[in-house]
Amino acid sequence: MENLCLVFLLIISFVFPVLGQGGLKTGFYSSSCPNAESIVKSTVQAEFNKDPTIAAGLLRLHFHDCFVQGCDGSVLISGSSAERNAVSNTGLRGFEVIDDAKSQLEASCPGVVSCADILALAARDAVDLVGGPSWGVPTGRRDGRNSSSSEAMNLPSPFDTVEVQRSKFAAKGLDDHDLVTLVGAHTIGQTDCRFFSYRLYNFTKTGNADPSIDQQFLTQLKTICPKDGDGSKKVDLDKDSQLNFDVSFFKNVRNGNGILESDQRLLGDSSTKDVVDKYAGSIRGLLGLRFNYNFKQAMIKMSSIEVKSGTDGEIRKVCSRFNHYY
Repeated sequence: MENLCLVFLLIISFVFPVLGQGGLKTGFYSSSCPNAESIVKSTVQAEFNKDPTIAAGLLRLHFHDCFVQGCDGSVLISGSSAERNAVSNTGLRGFEVIDDAKSQLEASCPGVVSCADILALAARDAVDLVGGPSWGVPTGRRDGRNSSSSEAMNLPSPFDTVEVQRSKFAAKGLDDHDLVTLVGAHTIGQTDCRFFSYRLYNFTKTGNADPSIDQQFLTQLKTICPKDGDGSKKVDLDKDSQLNFDVSFFKNVRNGNGILESDQRLLGDSSTKDVVDKYAGSIRGLLGLRFNYNFKQAMIKMSSIEVKSGTDGEIRKVCSRFNHYY
């Protein structure tokens, strides 16, 4: 019966438009800028063709935008004290893709499409390009007029316990199921050795490795990230399929092959473990469908966090600058 319900929900999600929060709706630009979504999609596709790893970059960029002052494009603003320069935003990428799409949209529909919406659409298109689900993105966001690095200090961190992760997600209206599902975005992307090497050599200052790491995997990681080696060296977050959006990430966590401590700790809490186990089960096809459906629902929920709409905010002319500079 559960499987039939899942299939029914999948059908429903394709047939009916999705309504977001805060005045958002799918097809917001259908009259004012009918080519808006296709312009964003073609821009993301062109960059993806040159560098497939940009998919993870765009998804992370949207996530980091939404978790600080809501999904308002504030992470796109440049400047030494702007949000994008916070320590917690180290390594963010994809800005040039958003800027490219914005310049094309300004030529086609001046002053109509927000940078916040471009980012939300680009994240959806990025997931689609790596074999993940697609969904109708509720649009109508407006761009924020504030961007401060100090506001970004409470972003989820790779060092967070489950309790801390839970608190940070709950503050944005997201529950444990949303937390685990959205962390599943780590099925694509990479991280630096410096963000987890302490787990290999001096976990909790004991001089030993994190005991939750599978021993064979520990040996592999030590080869990739030697002690006192290059901390900026990149490592795939999903050791099996870094460029494929699938459930192998959850299988890795279940088997002690999670890279980040925050990911592996999901197995140590009964609530989050239950979600991990459901996604990591043995019925691959059905589990892929369940994760894909849940992920797009969680993304719609996340992309509606504290949005600005109506007369709030602005529609930037250039995504990296507030309009008052013009």
